[in-house]
Amino acid sequence: MDSATWGAKVADASKVFKPSGPGPFPVALILHGCGGKTPFLEDYAKVAVQAGYAAIVVDSFKPRGMSSLDAKLLVCTGTVLQGLKRSGDIFAVMTWLERQPWADHNRLFLAGWSHGAWSIMDGYAIGVNAARATGVSDADPLKLRARVKGALLVYPYSSYPSLTSSRGWGAQGPKVYSVVAGKDQVVGWKNPQKALERLRRDGLSVDTAFYPDATHAFDDNRANDPRAKYRPDLFAQTQNYFAKALRAV
Repeated sequence: MDSATWGAKVADASKVFKPSGPGPFPVALILHGCGGKTPFLEDYAKVAVQAGYAAIVVDSFKPRGMSSLDAKLLVCTGTVLQGLKRSGDIFAVMTWLERQPWADHNRLFLAGWSHGAWSIMDGYAIGVNAARATGVSDADPLKLRARVKGALLVYPYSSYPSLTSSRGWGAQGPKVYSVVAGKDQVVGWKNPQKALERLRRDGLSVDTAFYPDATHAFDDNRANDPRAKYRPDLFAQTQNYFAKALRAV
């Protein structure tokens, strides 16, 4: 499927937040974890709006006809829709934004949580093979590198088959901000740190906020994983970190 067609389907399932006025506004794309689009991400979208951005909480499941149960049983187990395939949503929404008068499609910020961060990372790591790997026939890695000014990776899934640790992103990429949780029993902290260190070796600017006592999904007060412990203090801290990153780029 081409990016314009798929981008319209994804955008129709997603939720857009905008500052007042006609724009055009820089745009933050917010990518949910493997459990789907959950309410706490809308708080991050509101942070982006306060920083002068439009924000899109991208729903990767509804346009594929996937339920929340499908997500938990199939996506969270890695059976279907791994990060590389899902990165096609980014390329597609980028094309959709080209036709939105309120959007400055040349000033984008990508923010992903867990599986969403994996999708961002694989979108860069796959490089020239993006169209073949994602199934978005005109996925253009040059647009990804030229238009995205920053990326936030929150407790990113970085183990196999994630590509960043082994391939990197090359020398051209956005400024990277990351949040790593020291007591994350889902994605751990060593593999995310390994992936981020690979990006540093490749010459990218990488900033990391390390929370030694945080679990996976520490910012989601509705997380259904019993290993997750909600931390409203760290949720607030991460919202501030996100705002600083948005303003910095």
